[in-house]
Amino acid sequence: MLQADLTIILPEIILSIYAMLALVAAVYTGKDKAAPMLVWITSALFVVLAVWIGMNGEGSTEAFGGMFIEDAFSRFGKVTILLSAAAVLVMSQDYMHRRGLLRFEYPLLVALAVVGMMVMVSSGDLMTLYMGLELQSLSLYVIASLRRESAKSTEAGLKYFVLGALSSGLLLYGASLVYGFSGTTLFAGIIEAAQGDYLPLGMLFGLVFMASGFAFKVSAVPFHMWTPDVYEGAPTPITAFFATAPKVAAMGLFARVMHDAFGGMVGDWQQIVALLAVLSMFLGAIAAIGQRDIKRLMAYSSIAHMGYALMGLAAGTAFGVQAMLVYMAIYVTMNIGTFAFILSMEKDGQPVTSIDSLNLLARAEPGKALAMLVLLFSLAGVPPLVGFFGKFYVLRAAYDAGLVWLAVAGVVASVIGAFYYLRIVYFMYFGEESEGLDGGKSAMLSGFLMASAAIMLIGIVNLFGIETPAAMAAAQLVN
Repeated sequence: MLQADLTIILPEIILSIYAMLALVAAVYTGKDKAAPMLVWITSALFVVLAVWIGMNGEGSTEAFGGMFIEDAFSRFGKVTILLSAAAVLVMSQDYMHRRGLLRFEYPLLVALAVVGMMVMVSSGDLMTLYMGLELQSLSLYVIASLRRESAKSTEAGLKYFVLGALSSGLLLYGASLVYGFSGTTLFAGIIEAAQGDYLPLGMLFGLVFMASGFAFKVSAVPFHMWTPDVYEGAPTPITAFFATAPKVAAMGLFARVMHDAFGGMVGDWQQIVALLAVLSMFLGAIAAIGQRDIKRLMAYSSIAHMGYALMGLAAGTAFGVQAMLVYMAIYVTMNIGTFAFILSMEKDGQPVTSIDSLNLLARAEPGKALAMLVLLFSLAGVPPLVGFFGKFYVLRAAYDAGLVWLAVAGVVASVIGAFYYLRIVYFMYFGEESEGLDGGKSAMLSGFLMASAAIMLIGIVNLFGIETPAAMAAAQLVN
């Protein structure tokens, strides 16, 4: 029995053992000298595990009496998390090395955070959920303040830690209420206790507190306050990581809990999620308009995009979950390309984040500017780019579920949000004369930027077939 359970969680075990052994080995072999090699080894391991998880496994299996669930939904989330984490690690190496930030702890903390994310999307129990969430969070708190000599980076880590502790408290209090009124921590037992016409008020309060905790992790309004400061203060590669894999894990956990534990009370949580979605879409769209720092702008952009993803979850249907998964996969791909561009923004060897520095970039580097234009149009949801299909999926899911008002709000917010993306395009092509940025020196960053832009164009044919695995994942979650 134990051997079967350990076989199911083998990818998580392998990654955990690797992180612990590498930590010991790095301490005894010159510490930071091993960092570049650790980045490549960790990234390669992420890709190998992603292929292994994606190729192996059909149906749904459980470990440890239902506390850990391995199904199509968790596999989709894990593959997306692992591949995005590998991409961010690889493209961050040069930036971190040139600024003296490439310490051996960096790839290992990312690896431990990824283990936590993998546990999150496979959670079948409140205790497993919390264990995975805290493993991810504690690792992210540390890497947010990796640049110790910078006041901004230290402030970012501290804000993230304090507000993260608050959200964990909300989540834990909600979980304790749910346990108290259902008598079990297993999702399978909670969903049975939550059936029927009469729902205990305490369980409803527990649901609200848990949803608040999840909303913090996905940076949904009104629990978004940490996002702009952390995105701006953390080193740019760390910001790129925050904007990709943890968002997928948190959204996957949100969907897992809502459907596996509270699937019998969709009418109760649908209103909460729909409110979070509409507030996030509008605040993200409006607040980003006044931003002159591209990292803060991307922070508000991520808040808005999480609102669109939550729109799919708010539908409460299998198609809604499918739309959410498709949206998150597209969002991560767009963000990797966008942050590859931001990482390449330098003047006299120093990183630059002001959007004013992009004036007439198209004259100096037309290829780079064109790739960024494609990504910005895709982020804005301009047809026929892939980003448009992501928004179309979630809008259709909301409309099919009878949430017409939410779909209309999504369209309006999307139109407002297009302004700040188009403003960057305007600067790149029609801005004022300025000194401009240094020429792109990193082939790695250029490769990620071009590849991401190419995916946004080529993917309009069939979205690279991600609808099928997303549909299978949604069908196993919502049954």
